Amino acid sequence: MKLSNSLTIGQYHLDNPIILAPMAGITDRPFRQLCKNLGAGMTVSEMVTSDKRLWHTRKSQLRLDHSGESEPRSVQIAGADPVMMAEAAKFNADNGAQIIDINMGCPAKKVCKKAAGSALMRDEKLAQNILHSVVNAVKIPVTLKIRTGWDLDHKNALEIARISELEGIKALAVHGRSRACGYSGKAEYDTIALIKSNVSIPVIANGDINSAKKAKLVLDYTQANGVMIGRAAQGNPWIFREIAYYLETGEQFERPSYSEACKVLLSHLEQLYSFYGEKMGVRIARKHVGWYVDNNNKKNNQNINFKKEFNQLDDLFSQRKAILEYFNRLTQDEVLAA
Repeated sequence: MKLSNSLTIGQYHLDNPIILAPMAGITDRPFRQLCKNLGAGMTVSEMVTSDKRLWHTRKSQLRLDHSGESEPRSVQIAGADPVMMAEAAKFNADNGAQIIDINMGCPAKKVCKKAAGSALMRDEKLAQNILHSVVNAVKIPVTLKIRTGWDLDHKNALEIARISELEGIKALAVHGRSRACGYSGKAEYDTIALIKSNVSIPVIANGDINSAKKAKLVLDYTQANGVMIGRAAQGNPWIFREIAYYLETGEQFERPSYSEACKVLLSHLEQLYSFYGEKMGVRIARKHVGWYVDNNNKKNNQNINFKKEFNQLDDLFSQRKAILEYFNRLTQDEVLAA
């Protein structure tokens, strides 16, 4: 679906301005492909470390695998050293990345304690050096993800945005919280609107966008060029097509039936097993199944018990069987209630 307000990043023209946010341990290749198939204009990989000593670990090798992935392939890198970040950008470009995204938005303590992620916003000079080094290291577009600042008393997102435009960043995603806020409280969009009115590069709004109506409200309020969806996509990959449809028509897209939800979940699991291998895939499937269950039906004792039982299953066959039985039960309950 092509929208009239599609987003352009460098030479890449996205079908729509709705982007899957990078999330560590979540936006792996199977999930990115699923979200792209269900309407995301672009997806961003979970972050890849700039520490080359870790590039050959199993975790990094999986994050570097873009086999069969839709274009454009955006890869996020994280680190605090300009030289290492430049090397990481070149390494990922050589391994299939078509857009490099710099992480200055992650609030996780294990990232910030290394002065990476949103901790970089405390040092504008270092941030500028990193941006300069990365942009000049590769011939592909470089984007940046930031927060409103380090804490509520130090909101310097506008300064970082101006620096990023000066250094050649092609698009800027802004999460409407400071690093200190983590994911607590409500995201604010005034800072995003302020940035949008002061820079000419595309600005992408992020934070608490969990429905088609909320996406439209945020776009209208901030005048941002696009929206980035993170936690709201967990267990709900359909949110991308719902937002795209609403932006195009002003109407709500019909929610997936239990039959479709079951089919998509089983396909997702197959991709996880194929990508990670059955042993690791079965473990990773558990969190995704929990999110699907929470999204497709209200929490009750039946769902709580199902998730507890599912988390004890340790092979592909039993997981598939449990999911089929669960959704068959939901379908029968729906028919009886009609």
